[in-house]
Amino acid sequence: MFMGSDINIRNKKASFEYHILETFTAGIKLLGTEIKSIREGKANISDSFCTFINEELYVRNLHISEYSHGSFYNHEAKRDRKLLLTKKELKKLVVKGEDKGLTIIPLKIFISDRGFAKMDIALAQGKKAFDKRESLKERDVKREMDMAMKR
Repeated sequence: MFMGSDINIRNKKASFEYHILETFTAGIKLLGTEIKSIREGKANISDSFCTFINEELYVRNLHISEYSHGSFYNHEAKRDRKLLLTKKELKKLVVKGEDKGLTIIPLKIFISDRGFAKMDIALAQGKKAFDKRESLKERDVKREMDMAMKR
């Protein structure tokens, strides 16, 4: 059996574009060739977002490349994929997601200890332009402090 892995596909733009308010870990309903592609690290979540369809949470624009050894049973690269959360978590996201300016974004995909693909998602609020500039300044100051500490 496949046990835990170093697969860790991140959404690097998320912390720059959004204020992260709350995070959740969700399972992802995948096809066989999709999990194989994720294990090869061939997925991109930078442009993806989460939305409710018929009271179920789906991730859209999640790009999982076609599996290299798949035959005609291969999957569609950008199809909607269902996220698996408890009813309590779904209800919380529905209520909070209705607030103005809040959105649900994926943060990272990883493989659990039991071999399942999981996704960390976050309830987030978009940053304004001045917030983004502030983030850049903080990052530059931190980098300078780290360089000074090394000297």
